[in-house]
Formats: sequence, C-alpha cells, structure tokens
Amino acid sequence: MSRTARPAFIDEAPFAQLLANGHCTAGGETFDPHPVIKLFTPDANATWLLTELDPDDEDRAFGLCDLGFSSPELGYVRLSDLENLRGPFGLAVERDEHFSADRPLSVYAEQARLSGRIIC
Repeated sequence: MSRTARPAFIDEAPFAQLLANGHCTAGGETFDPHPVIKLFTPDANATWLLTELDPDDEDRAFGLCDLGFSSPELGYVRLSDLENLRGPFGLAVERDEHFSADRPLSVYAEQARLSGRIIC
C-alpha cells in the first residue's frame, strides 16, 4: 500500500472521508458519493471535485476534473501533482473552503458535460 503525506490543501477530516469513500468503491459496491472537496487554481480555470482516494495508493484521487478546456471528465489525479501544480502567476492549488456538495458526483458530472465546465 502506497502511503503519502497528506497534502496541505486537504485537512485531516476530508482526507479521512476521501479514503473511506475509496474503501467503499474498492469493495465493488455501486457508489455515487457527494464530492468531499473542491480544489481549484486561483489564477487559471482548473477545478477538481474529489470523491475518493485509492486505498492502495493514497496519492491517487478520483473525481470530476476540469482543466478549463471545456471538456470536464471523471477520472483520476495524483494529489502530489496537484500539490506541485502552479498557475500562470505561480499560485498553488487551493481548497474552496465554502464548498459544500448538495448532490452526488454523477449529477455534477452530467451538468458539467452539458455546460462544458463544472458548475458548483
């Protein structure tokens, strides 16, 4: 099992929830959780709504990823990549402290597909 240090932009409680959700998915259950955390680049148009962490590789997160090219998609991202990512003005990825998911990830994904971007 790959263990990584928890990134600074994810507090302990959301990290634990992401990992718990990952265990549900790993168990083979049909699972459509609400996003746990929203991350974004303050100086670019990238946004991530993350729902879970891979229990065998805690650096691998799953969610809705929008890099600002009008084609958001469900997929995996490495937290270490997000931690090292900088926008055009050198700003790091941040957590949206005011985000609270009010629907499952599948609904956010469908809305993003229709609009070409994540709508929160």
